[in-house]
Order: sequence, then C-alpha cells, then structure tokens
Amino acid sequence: MNSNNLLLYGLGLAAALAMGVITWALSVAKRNVAIVDSIWSLMFIAQACVYVFGAPAPTARGLLVVALVAIWGLRLSLHITVRSWGHGEDRRYQAIRERNEPGFAFKSLYLVFALQAVLAWIISLPLIGAARSGSPLGLLDGVGAGLWLVGFVFEAGGDWQLSRFKADPANQGKVMDRGLWRWTRHPNYFGDFCVWWGLYLIALSAGAWWSVAGPLLMSVLLMRVSGVTLLEKDIGERRPKYADYVRRTNAFFPGPRKA
Repeated sequence: MNSNNLLLYGLGLAAALAMGVITWALSVAKRNVAIVDSIWSLMFIAQACVYVFGAPAPTARGLLVVALVAIWGLRLSLHITVRSWGHGEDRRYQAIRERNEPGFAFKSLYLVFALQAVLAWIISLPLIGAARSGSPLGLLDGVGAGLWLVGFVFEAGGDWQLSRFKADPANQGKVMDRGLWRWTRHPNYFGDFCVWWGLYLIALSAGAWWSVAGPLLMSVLLMRVSGVTLLEKDIGERRPKYADYVRRTNAFFPGPRKA
C-alpha cells in the first residue's frame, strides 16, 4: 500500500469514527446503544466512497465495489432498523450495560461505537485494495461478484424468510427450519461470509492479496465472537425446541439435514 492509499485508508477510519461518535451521541439521548447495529454496514459504504472517489478518476473495479457494498449495506441497515424499531435495547447490549455501570453512557463511546468503527476499518481492507487498482476487470472479478451474489441471496433471503415466519401467529413458539434455514442455522451469517470473501476475490484480482485480513476478521466475528457463538450461547435455555434443530442442522456452512 503506497502513501496515497495509506492516507485514504486513514480517512476511511476517520469517516467510520465520525459516524460512530454521532451515533453514540444519539444513543445517549435514546439510552439505546443497539442503534449501532443499524450504522455498522453504513460505515463500509462511507469507507468505500472515500477509497473510490478520493482519486481523480474512479476505476471500473472501484465503481463495482461501491455498488456491491452499497447494495449490501443499505439493505442490511434497513432490515435491522425495521426489525428493531420500537423494541428497545437488545438484550446483548443490556448485558454489556449492566457489566459496565456506572458510567456506561461514556464508556459505550469506546466499548461499543469506537470498537465497531475500528473493526469496520480493518474489514474494509479489500475495499481499498480493489478500489485503488487501475487494471482491467478479469475472470477473478467475475468469480468474486458471483460469490458476493450467493452471499447476498443467503443473507437477504434468510432475513426475509425469518421475518415472514415470525409474522405468522401460528408459528409462535416454533423454530424456523424451512427454506434456507433448513440447510444452515445461520443463512444470514453465512451470506455475510460469502459477501466479504467475494469482495476479497475482487481485491485479489487487483493484486491486493494483503487485504485478506479483512475477510478473515469478519469470518472470526461471524463464527466465533458476535455471530453464531454469541447468538446460541443461551438460546437453548430460552427456546427448548431449538436443541433438536441444532442436532439436525449445520451451524454455519449449508448442508443436508441430519437424521
């Protein structure tokens, strides 16, 4: 990464932190830090725009990356906002709040919002790797875009199917095990995984092999930290029928159901 790219990469961090600080101020007023989830994907859009439009002449690969990130990020932000509207602070953040009182209102600035911004900044490495290359689009770019599409279908499709399932009163107390949820317990997280490895393949086509830290970090978060592991930590206690679903269905990567 040359000096110009390093400067833009730093500006990407500044953009994410600025969004985090503004959202933090709003969260203090609303006493709800869960709104950071709606902003998370928008940080990537801001960073992609900084990386691509920070150059005098945006490249075809850069414009492709902005389009893919914008479609993914806007859809995810809208979905999370609609899903959480009127429900108050998520229980995950309530637990963080309880562990860090007194003074959580200020502590959340760095424990939640600044942390999210820094994580987004590291994950965004493929975006700057792809955006700053002037080489023509090639086969690997197509493969990357195809993998991105697979991920988008799993993520958006999984969210849509689950929303429809929950909206039906007849499904009260039941476990969603249909559609994409029949093949993996977390089609949305698997979709995110594919989206970011697809973006990495586009960056790799531009020669930015070093940006692999971005999708690797996203993979760890999805599978071991804030994704599957955290969500399923106590779900068996809250929903007894989920244990049978766990026995029959793959946790992350899609596959046939077990007997």
